[in-house]
Amino acid sequence: MKESPKRKSVSSVIKMQTTDLLNTIIHQAIGLKASDIHLEPHEEHLQIRFRLDGLLQDHEKLPKNYHPQLTSRIKVLVNLDIAEKRLPQDGRTTFGQVDLRVSTIPTIHGEKAVLRLLNREQLNLSLEDLGMEKEGLATYKRLIAKRSGIILVTGPTGSGKTTTLYTTLAKLNSKEVNIMTIEDPVEYKLAGINQIQVNQKAGLTFARGLRSILRQDPDIIMVGEIRDLETAKIALQAALTGHLVFSTLHTNDAPSAITRLVDMGIDKYLVEATVIGVVAQRLVRKITGGREGIFEVVAGTSSQAGRRTLLDNGKLKIAQGLVAREEVARVIYLE
Repeated sequence: MKESPKRKSVSSVIKMQTTDLLNTIIHQAIGLKASDIHLEPHEEHLQIRFRLDGLLQDHEKLPKNYHPQLTSRIKVLVNLDIAEKRLPQDGRTTFGQVDLRVSTIPTIHGEKAVLRLLNREQLNLSLEDLGMEKEGLATYKRLIAKRSGIILVTGPTGSGKTTTLYTTLAKLNSKEVNIMTIEDPVEYKLAGINQIQVNQKAGLTFARGLRSILRQDPDIIMVGEIRDLETAKIALQAALTGHLVFSTLHTNDAPSAITRLVDMGIDKYLVEATVIGVVAQRLVRKITGGREGIFEVVAGTSSQAGRRTLLDNGKLKIAQGLVAREEVARVIYLE
């Protein structure tokens, strides 16, 4: 792996103080545009891995004796309990222009730590930068211009749903509207938007937070994820009573989102009355580097004839030379 001429390798600073060693690892990850850093303890060494363009890659192995020092330093950095090694812990801080979200968990060889790197510069995206095709983008812009209803963004973890939603909220944000979110976790801090962090220990769930939001005179609401029937009912009721609501579901495509809500116990008539659109998406690696979104945008709850599916959009981007066939096949079944 090529190293930036401005950064020393981890191996070259192995004798440095732990603070310098951790800083070097983080700087290298930022330089490579990694989204996550994994510090994984094994029986005889500490494995450092970076997630690059959605895929984990080995970065370096360190001597096992550096594991407790690095783990303690990480905990100090995000104000976690360094003495607690038996239970998972979570925290966050800032590192230059990057927000760091840290999670630790005990394993049989010691605590594993994952650092999520959230680059605030990525929030400067426009809707046009997401990767939607012209027709899908036009449909999506019409949907988000509405005053009420619910728009669902679907896809697996790591498919770019949060980026789509945050870019949308930034587009809609103005002095004339009250935008409120309930998230778990809050990925990015958005200026001018009221964001609430779910706190299960304190009893602040999605459902409870959403109920309280409705008493705060909101115009636009974002629910990080619909996980249960109670949250779904409140979100759809909010959409029915004059609010524009955004949320996410874990489904394979746009039509499956409707089925999922009905399977959860929502009456079909309520789904049809409130869901004004569904966006399904995936992220794939571009041939030229970086990642590209593949989208399926559906207005309403019916599967329109001639709609462009995820598969259609993937094939189009292969034909355009943006992505390799193998890359699309990694996230979508190619016929």
